[in-house]
Amino acid sequence: MKVLKSLLYRWAVALYRFRQWAAAQALFGFLTILKIFPADAAINFADAIGRKFGPKLQRHRLMIYNLTEAFPEKSKEEIEAIAVGSWGHMARMAAEYVYLDRLFDFDPERPGEGRVEVGGVPIFLDLMENRRPFIVFTAHTGCFEMLPVAGAAYGLHVSVLFRPPNNPYVADKIFQFRAARMGNLVPSHAGSSFALAAELDRGGGVGVLVDQKFRKGLVTQFFDRDVKTNPLLAKLVRQFNCDVYPARCIRLPGNRYRLEIEEKVEVPRTAAGSVDVTATAQMLNDKVESWVREYPEQWLWYHDRWQGKGKLGLNKKSKPKKRK
Repeated sequence: MKVLKSLLYRWAVALYRFRQWAAAQALFGFLTILKIFPADAAINFADAIGRKFGPKLQRHRLMIYNLTEAFPEKSKEEIEAIAVGSWGHMARMAAEYVYLDRLFDFDPERPGEGRVEVGGVPIFLDLMENRRPFIVFTAHTGCFEMLPVAGAAYGLHVSVLFRPPNNPYVADKIFQFRAARMGNLVPSHAGSSFALAAELDRGGGVGVLVDQKFRKGLVTQFFDRDVKTNPLLAKLVRQFNCDVYPARCIRLPGNRYRLEIEEKVEVPRTAAGSVDVTATAQMLNDKVESWVREYPEQWLWYHDRWQGKGKLGLNKKSKPKKRK
């Protein structure tokens, strides 16, 4: 019986790994095909594919749930239109990965001539010329991966905290791609906060995405609904008293982009003068919400921000359990 259980376990693990490998190969094959085409044609093609097939996937139900939670005032038709548009933007991101270093063509000598325009150049130059610890935060909106590429292109290297994909084959490929174009990468795990703290202690910059669900996070509000928010940024500010800057990427018509770094935010503090961690987490949510309300299609609505997967019966299948 033990031998049979051992064999069944090995087969289950092998099947699970094969499914991950097959999914990764399908994705890599799609991206390889896209490389044949010019950037605009590939991005437009990916957008069309995403809009056509995305709504047929199970995750579409979660997107509709999230949009309904965020915009109860919108009609079903409006919600569906935003969801379909969001699938298109998600597919665009896959195509943009192929051309990411070529898409960023901003030239400060000719700021209006390229595919990319930049807002907040004086802030960027100040960070370049007056080196000090700082944090830049953004969200999964627009082509957010272009932000660290832009910084690295002009020598402003930022240690970027990122969450690797669950698929290890995809994660490895993406890590190699990002590391070659974005500078220092810090995978999100138990020790990542120490790596970011060390970078700030050296007087460097840190970049974080702040719109993901964090199970052990602080209870805050996002679109007037309870969510869990990671307190890491607030704790780093409390420790290093560093400046905090919002930044985002906006997709413009014609496969163009606008990168914006905004003025530093005033971090909420307690009556005693220390950083108010919960209020800071809420401030981050409020900023992201303002971005999402402005361009709702450009946010990745498939994130389980309001714990809708459990309510919709969409919980992921568990990995094969290890034998005791």
